Amino acid sequence: MGSGQNIPIAGISLAAVTFVALLMLGTDFVIALAVLTVWVGSLLVAAGRPPEPPKAKVKQRLTLDSIRDLIENSSIPLVITERGTIALANHAARKMLGPHIIGQDARVALRQPEAISLLGGSQQGEAIVRGLVRRGDIWQINRQTLDDRLAMLEFINQTAEADISRAHTDFVANASHELRTPLAAILGYVETLQEGDGKLDTPTAQKFLGIIEREAQRLHALVSDLMSLSRVEAEKHDLPTERIDLASLVERAARDAAGSNRMERLDLDITAEPMVLGDRQQLEQVVRNLVDNALKYGAADAPVSVVLDLAQGDLARIAVADKGEGIAPEQIPHLTRRFYRTDPGRSRASGGTGLGLAIVKHIVERHRGRLDITSQLGQGTRVVVRLPLAETDSTDETTPPDPGDGATQEAETEQLS
Repeated sequence: MGSGQNIPIAGISLAAVTFVALLMLGTDFVIALAVLTVWVGSLLVAAGRPPEPPKAKVKQRLTLDSIRDLIENSSIPLVITERGTIALANHAARKMLGPHIIGQDARVALRQPEAISLLGGSQQGEAIVRGLVRRGDIWQINRQTLDDRLAMLEFINQTAEADISRAHTDFVANASHELRTPLAAILGYVETLQEGDGKLDTPTAQKFLGIIEREAQRLHALVSDLMSLSRVEAEKHDLPTERIDLASLVERAARDAAGSNRMERLDLDITAEPMVLGDRQQLEQVVRNLVDNALKYGAADAPVSVVLDLAQGDLARIAVADKGEGIAPEQIPHLTRRFYRTDPGRSRASGGTGLGLAIVKHIVERHRGRLDITSQLGQGTRVVVRLPLAETDSTDETTPPDPGDGATQEAETEQLS
């Protein structure tokens, strides 16, 4: 008998008492001994057999353990319910719903009516639940039955997709509105000219033609900005690779934006000649948009400063500042939204499309840079763009000629320079 077995002393004692009683009653010794032997033997055999655990519980425990190991590191929140009670939740689910949900009734943990109706069924299904974790979020919950006791809930966050869809809808609606306004003006004045049958006096006709031209230019600018924004968004994951002398680019783009009629208001201060990796056309557009905005919305008699220098952390810094009315603090976070205007009437009158800063933001992000806007009411606005410097190219360094190498070394030096 193994050392880990328990001897049934009480049973053996009862068998011995019974053996003695049989002898006292006159039972044959052999028969009494046989009874004792069978009794004690059965007790010892029963004591030597290990107890069998409940099969259902062992099977259930092993299943939950294996499921825990399988789902724990999944990035998708997963919950295992056992007859309506949350038995397991992986790390993502505990982070989303809290560690306290384990052991809770799933209906209490999820609360939402759509989720509760999904939990009430015995079959697999799905439900869209709003406000599960935060107000306004959207989750798709998929339920899969594993057996007659266990089911798995899978949580898929649909909030980002809904936000993108809503942004696209808003963009199409805003773009349609912006395009319709100048088109309506153009069509209206053209119809007026046509109905005049040449009876309109020349000054009136010229005035109408001037309005048509202005609205057509506004329409052209809007379409151009929409195309620019589309191109930037399509290329936002492609890092530019062209090495660009930022000093000459900033000077040229700033002068182009000012034009001959506003050049006297431009104050250029270029104190560095940084090299950056970029898209030349897009970086010129950044400078032109910022300078044009500053000249439009700054005080008409005040200069606009454009500064190019170096910032900490190996960054080139372009700062454009005006001395205009300034922007209210609550409006600054919205300035880079498409079609956002602080003063819609003034913006349209000056020919603005509402896309300039949105384009600037996307271009700066593509170049892995940073855009900061600061403003004070009554003092003006300052926009700063920081771009990472290009790494020094070893091929730009001229190697001193080796006297012993003659013409070959001289040719290589000319090539490197």
